[in-house]
Order: sequence, then C-alpha cells, then structure tokens
Amino acid sequence: MTTLWRRFRRQGRWTQFFGVQALLWLLVGVGISIAGQATVAHTNTLEFCISCHEMKDNNYTEYSHTIHARNRTGVKAVCSDCHVPHDLAGTVVRKIGAAKDVWSHFTGKIDTPAQFEAHRLEMAQTVWRRMKQTDSSECRHCHDVQAMDPELQGKTAQKQHQKMRDGSRTCIDCHYGIAHKEPGGGAEPQDAVADPS
Repeated sequence: MTTLWRRFRRQGRWTQFFGVQALLWLLVGVGISIAGQATVAHTNTLEFCISCHEMKDNNYTEYSHTIHARNRTGVKAVCSDCHVPHDLAGTVVRKIGAAKDVWSHFTGKIDTPAQFEAHRLEMAQTVWRRMKQTDSSECRHCHDVQAMDPELQGKTAQKQHQKMRDGSRTCIDCHYGIAHKEPGGGAEPQDAVADPS
C-alpha cells in the first residue's frame, strides 16, 4: 500500500486531481447503486405496498383471500411479484410509473371505498394493458405454460393454453380476476388493448 501511495504522490498535480476525482465518482456510484437496490427491495415488500390505507383496505383485503395469498402449498405471491417486472429495466420503468399511484394517494383520488370503486376499472385497465404489453411476464415468472401438463387440465383450459402457445392469448386475458375483484360492467383485458395516452 505504501508503494502505491508513493507512486501516486510522484504523479503530477493534474493526474492526482483526476485520480482522486475518479475515485470519488466511483464511490458515489457504488453508494447510489447500493441505496437504489435497498430502495427497490424495500418498496417491493408487502408491508410497504399496504402502508397506505387505499391499498390495505381495498386491494390487500381482496387479495388476502385468494389462492395467491393462501393455498395448501404455502407459496405466496405478494404485490410486487405480479405488479413489478423481474428485470432491471422493467423494474425502473415501473417504479417511475408508480409516481402516479403516489400522486393519487396524496391528492385523495381513491381515498374512500366509493372513490376506489369509481376508479377500479381505470386502474384495472392500466394493469391489464401493461400485462398484455409484456405478455404477462410477471405471471410467467412463476407459472411456466410450456411445463404444464395438458392431460391434467380440463378441456377449456387445454384449449386456452394452446392459444398462449401460438401467441394469440396471454395469461391476463383469462386470469384477470385472480387476485382482485373484477370491475363492474363486464370489462375484460381485451377492452384495454389501446393505450389512451
């Protein structure tokens, strides 16, 4: 270490300056990376997701009685498993998009059960649209359609899963009420294909 320090001191002032700058930027980058990973990990927890009453009193209450929350195997999918992509780029985009949810919380857009119900279809369509765009990648992270045994499925499931294999359907087309109450009015994911923005 002392040899390295002596070699550094023999360098010119500008070389020393840029060397120190590079080291500082490297440390800042590592610090930001660690803080970013910790933030993403914290905001992906169930406890964080239900820390606001809108999610706890509405979405979590519905989810807590579904197969994704309670089942014979004890395997549990939490909010982020279904609503946050499992790749870095998708996660960053989704976390930035979540600013809209934070804004809705602070402006009181879905503050009461009646307001939540009034916006349920809009919120569902946003999720359906996103899942159709990603070919339900969050579902496929746990459920491998290619590994499913058609012989153990009913005739309707076999037919629908075949449509997934040929690309004409994705998980959310049929399983859109799996963890939350479906919006009223008979709306389905097929109605949410176009992006209104």
